[in-house]
Amino acid sequence: MNAIDSFIKQAGLGDILAKVQASERLSREDGLRLYQCPDLLAIGYLANLVRERKNGNQAFFIYNQHINYSNICTNLCKFCAFGKEKGHELAYEMSIEQIKDKVRQRLDEPITEIHMVGGIHPELPYSYYLEALRSIKAVRPDVHIQAFTCVEIQHLADLAGKSVGETLEELKEAGLGSLPGGGAEVFSPRIRELTCPKKLDGAGWLRVAQTAHQYGLKTNATMLYGHIETIDERLEHLDALRQAQDETGGFLTFIPLAFHPKNTALANLSRTTGIDDLKNIAVARLMLDNFPHIKAYWVMIGPKLAQVALSFGADDMDGTVKEEIITRMAGGESEQALGHKTLIRLIKEAGREPVERDTLYKVLARY
Repeated sequence: MNAIDSFIKQAGLGDILAKVQASERLSREDGLRLYQCPDLLAIGYLANLVRERKNGNQAFFIYNQHINYSNICTNLCKFCAFGKEKGHELAYEMSIEQIKDKVRQRLDEPITEIHMVGGIHPELPYSYYLEALRSIKAVRPDVHIQAFTCVEIQHLADLAGKSVGETLEELKEAGLGSLPGGGAEVFSPRIRELTCPKKLDGAGWLRVAQTAHQYGLKTNATMLYGHIETIDERLEHLDALRQAQDETGGFLTFIPLAFHPKNTALANLSRTTGIDDLKNIAVARLMLDNFPHIKAYWVMIGPKLAQVALSFGADDMDGTVKEEIITRMAGGESEQALGHKTLIRLIKEAGREPVERDTLYKVLARY
């Protein structure tokens, strides 16, 4: 037995190491033991084996721009500092012309993706969303638009009086390229009843995501952790995503999102720790064996911890972002933008090969 195998066995994870080496699926009981194990380096080592098997030494990033078209929202989830009632002093909505202006402001940059999400607005018509997509394409025809969470898609289908599939077809025609992973939160009905009772439920979120896959749209997936959920509820969530991916195979990447309590209805809670952040990334990489990528979203956990996460199962740092309002309103202290040169340096320092990708993980450049 070599020294590393011995180290993993001492951490009580020898049988899990054997499963990982044999590419066997881990059970939820295995996941529970990983979460409960205090030896973070042992868990990280296991996750890194899977990362290397799937992606070698590559760490991906994208040159992207975020647009949050409105924070007016009927859901007003307790963990969200972004959503506001119409009439609130901090409420806003962007006109189509303002969206176009946001895109025009960055025309001198080699942006390949525009990521656009907003609240569940009670009054914007269905035509607004189609026009928003068309207007972005009019200004930047070649850009890939990743827009509208599964929660927003269901809202748009309800607005249009159409099926989710019909709605997605119309949005695709207007320029939609893929769906982001937001709105998943934690699928547990208990958590949703306590924190976001008005929001589309977990089963509904999965149904919309899988419908998107069936209509040829790739999507991302997320989990918001570090509030009032239990470890079991995290594992239920990961297991549900894994089952959905088995069925339709359209998830590109999983993004663990660290809860930021400031300015939310759960402001009495503490922020997540670095240990919890790294453990969630590592456990996700080990449990989600059918997901090609795991993202360390630097906006949520900070660039420095995202660097470390590249040795704990993550193979993607997201991108330049440019302007991110949702985390900022919840007290996020990371920068709102990172230059691509900074991302390259962060990845190189972590011992990985920086690879610029497009939304669908086509390689654009290696550094």
